[in-house]
Amino acid sequence: MVPLKFLFLEPFYGGSHKDFADGLAAHSRHQIELETLPARFWKWRMRGAALQFVKQVKHLRDFDGLITTDLMSLSDLKALAGANFPPSLVYFHENQLSYPLAPGERMDYQFGFTDMTTALSADRVLFNSRHHHAAFFEKLPRFIQMMPDFRPNWVLEAIRAKSRVLYPGCHFSADPDIFDLPADAKEALPLIIWNHRWEFDKNPDVFFSALEEIDRRGGNFELVVMGENFQAQPKVFNAAQKRLGRRIRQFGYVDSRESYQNWLKRGAIAISTARQENFGIAVIEAMRFGCLPLLPDRLAYPEILPRAFHQRYLYDGRADLITKLETLLRTHTQHLDDRRQLSAAMCRYAWNRRIGAFDAELENLVRSSIPEQS
Repeated sequence: MVPLKFLFLEPFYGGSHKDFADGLAAHSRHQIELETLPARFWKWRMRGAALQFVKQVKHLRDFDGLITTDLMSLSDLKALAGANFPPSLVYFHENQLSYPLAPGERMDYQFGFTDMTTALSADRVLFNSRHHHAAFFEKLPRFIQMMPDFRPNWVLEAIRAKSRVLYPGCHFSADPDIFDLPADAKEALPLIIWNHRWEFDKNPDVFFSALEEIDRRGGNFELVVMGENFQAQPKVFNAAQKRLGRRIRQFGYVDSRESYQNWLKRGAIAISTARQENFGIAVIEAMRFGCLPLLPDRLAYPEILPRAFHQRYLYDGRADLITKLETLLRTHTQHLDDRRQLSAAMCRYAWNRRIGAFDAELENLVRSSIPEQS
């Protein structure tokens, strides 16, 4: 097939959204042109990004297809753009029906409606994991039932019929043999890695309270705290920096991918305490570069972690996290085979391995929009 031309509208160009958009554009055999807005004020992006993009993009008809993500009202854009709108695909990184509310926040039902109408307006809907797909279709009927009358129950099957799961790619080599334990790993204190966003849904309170408990019990470790912080930083990070300062080797966002990956290569254990995780790029990257994972036995984690490793590296609650972490801090050098096997298993998420499925999806999007000749 001759390379096609797509427009990718990303209203929140940061974090996993930026990672996905850049990866798809860089690896696709098709031409993908990015139009983006900065990664801030996500609520206003959902409300108003379409109003910006309809003026920012002048020639929609020049594209074979359009790609966007869930933090924009696709239905608004289609209504404002009028005729000659190209076939559209929306990639759901998250959805506001299942996303946990921040402390003190009440649900704004309009965001749920925006997710619903965006999915309805798209010709194709992709979710980034089976867990996310299931969560969306579990919450949507309950959301519809909240309406006092004229409930649009038909939308459930209308969206499901054009939806599927497609894992995103990750920015690392597909070579299964990149794992290389640092020469001083056996002598050094085990390095614990946090490489998640500094936000409430990643549950940093539980992470730091578990480390402080290990510290009180006399456990030996060092700590690297990375990850992006888009707006308000949870207070627990500053408090933890003071309490655990003598153990911290790095504290704050690392903007160089090489430096970030070097910290992962030096790490022994990567921990997640997330309340919300629809895929888990951070832990996949950590495992790819040699970290042993400790992950909640829920969300997308049982899906991305090979089943043979579930018993050792999935935990159930804070007490189990502390118990398994104490064990790993003592025995991490005995698990080199696990580190190698996990690193090799993660290479299936490399963009070089994932891009074929995305290109096929884009081609089908365009092909299905062409009227059949009678």
